[in-house]
Amino acid sequence: MALPNQQQVDYPNFKLVIVGDGGTGKTTFVKRHLTGEFEKKYEPTIGVEVHPLDFFTNCGKIRFYCWDTAGQEKFGGLRDGYYIHGQCAIIMFDVTARLTYKNVPIWHRDLCRVCENIPIVLCGNKVDVKNRQVKAKQVTFHRKKNLQYYEISAKSNYNFEKPFLYFARKLAGDPNLHFVESPALAPPEVEIDLAAQKDKLWIGLFIFLPVCGLL
Repeated sequence: MALPNQQQVDYPNFKLVIVGDGGTGKTTFVKRHLTGEFEKKYEPTIGVEVHPLDFFTNCGKIRFYCWDTAGQEKFGGLRDGYYIHGQCAIIMFDVTARLTYKNVPIWHRDLCRVCENIPIVLCGNKVDVKNRQVKAKQVTFHRKKNLQYYEISAKSNYNFEKPFLYFARKLAGDPNLHFVESPALAPPEVEIDLAAQKDKLWIGLFIFLPVCGLL
């Protein structure tokens, strides 16, 4: 699924379309991966950035050609040109901006109109930010549409490999497939303190339960 004049590879490769509102972190997410050379190719009327990402699995090497739709959201219907022959897709929203989650059904509808029955992962990005606006319990769209959901942080590399592993297993038809090497990633720009997040949850419960007369 490479673009014209892009080098073809002799191992399994798949076209991965990444969509979502502008500013949700799609480009940052893709650029975390260091082993693929970042390539920009432009087609008439539709600009697209394609980034080849390689992963090493117990079944051999695989490549995802990531079609990043960054900057093209405003063109509306022209997006369909990106989706043709898509084999898997990521819909990304920003947990610090409610509108980006509200628009997820629109992205899903557009994708499914062109690409039928492909594996789709919903990603809630920027979970490293303390004041998130879209709480985990409010994210329910994936359940209605039977999508996989991951919370990620492009800046901290948190859960970076999860969507790719999910796609690799689905596309290979092998639930036991796994990565044998960790993907080469740029150093994290921020650290996520998962323990602190859990502490906040427990503190909230200890405040909530007595107030409700449950303790």
